[in-house]
Amino acid sequence: MVTFGCQMNKYDSLMVEGRFRDAGFSITESKDDADVILFNTCSVRDHAEERTLSWLGELKHAKETRPDLVIGVMGCMAQRREDDVFRRAGHVDIVCGTRRFPHLPAMVNEVRARRAEGLNLRSSRLLDVETTGDWTLDRSDETYTGGLVGHLAVMRGCDLSCTYCIVPTTRGRVQSRPMAELVAEARWMVAGGAKAICLLGQTVNSYGEDLTVPAADEPQHRGRKGRPSLADLLYEMQAIEGLERIRLITLHPSYVTPSFAQAIADNNKVDRFLPLPAQAGSDDVLRRMKRGYTTGLYRKRAAILRAAVPDIELGSDWIVGFPGETEADFEASIEFLAEIGFSQNYIFKYDPRPGTVADAGVDDITTEQKKDRNQRLLAAAKDAGLRRHERMLGKRVSVFVEKLSDRDPALVVGRTEHYMPISLEGAADLVGTTVEVEVQQASPFNLAGVLRSD
Repeated sequence: MVTFGCQMNKYDSLMVEGRFRDAGFSITESKDDADVILFNTCSVRDHAEERTLSWLGELKHAKETRPDLVIGVMGCMAQRREDDVFRRAGHVDIVCGTRRFPHLPAMVNEVRARRAEGLNLRSSRLLDVETTGDWTLDRSDETYTGGLVGHLAVMRGCDLSCTYCIVPTTRGRVQSRPMAELVAEARWMVAGGAKAICLLGQTVNSYGEDLTVPAADEPQHRGRKGRPSLADLLYEMQAIEGLERIRLITLHPSYVTPSFAQAIADNNKVDRFLPLPAQAGSDDVLRRMKRGYTTGLYRKRAAILRAAVPDIELGSDWIVGFPGETEADFEASIEFLAEIGFSQNYIFKYDPRPGTVADAGVDDITTEQKKDRNQRLLAAAKDAGLRRHERMLGKRVSVFVEKLSDRDPALVVGRTEHYMPISLEGAADLVGTTVEVEVQQASPFNLAGVLRSD
């Protein structure tokens, strides 16, 4: 299994691996040993798709020498490009969309059966990119393999219409999972060794908006019209024994509510950090992006969060060079980044995606302008990150230790409750525990401290 892209893809890949194990397969890290090679793909940027095609190209010779090898492409690129994958890589056997991956073991068996009947490669291919049906699985009979930090998809799809984004096309409309099902899967993860769980959704704080409104005599929840909401789920997750941290990816400003903010305040397992992408600091650009909010509304949503959780930290994604972005628009992003005080920032040059509304317009910002603005916003983000991290100097913070340092065997690394990376001296016995650390050093991107037990 080769996985590109976001945490949702990593979650899906683990589910697929579990299905194959149940079907009698074992997982190998070597493509030379594999009878089946699957690529879980990303379409957010053109580069991600080209990487997949490059990997597929490298397998052409393997397919010629091992004709029984089954090669499959799943995920967003499969959903977006469908049978174009077969045209670009004629040795691929299976193209499987974002809501059909539970069927992959059966699809592999069908390809093999067709070959046993003497059908050629073209006739034995399978394409399934339907977006209907249930994409969830009961994983209770699997062995959890996700490590200390597990990922749990609480919903799939997106109902928004941002003009630059391909996700609604590749992931489909929103489908939230029942809360009891999510809690059961989270307990299964914890029983298997997870200590932290990241709840995933394209707009995770819109969880439950599509679920059924309860009748008047049924239990009411904190969501709109009494629906289950992310706030309700956080209270349920807080009660799971053995779970130490709850993280969220990714949020949308429009769905920030007082009840959600209060749930973070009430539940100390929830990280005091939220990825709440602004994308731009110009209202004109936000309108053309069709983000559904202005900078003024974003400020109000941030104020709701900080009123309930004064020490909360926010992170943002940014797009520079969006069509029509003027120098003044870009300067507004620099100012907004500094004003809100984001502790983490991910900055991307606008990349037109075929099939999006923005791609139908004119990409009128030159490559040189995009590169320049990217570097300038990166510099502003570096300054903002340093200021936020320096606020932690001398403080004692709660740290969940995640692993030994890759660079120094005498160090362990973890995350503070504000999701700030931090390193400290320690041995392997600290991994998977929560410790108190005094922060002694700060850089734009991480912290360093010492263990405190007094």
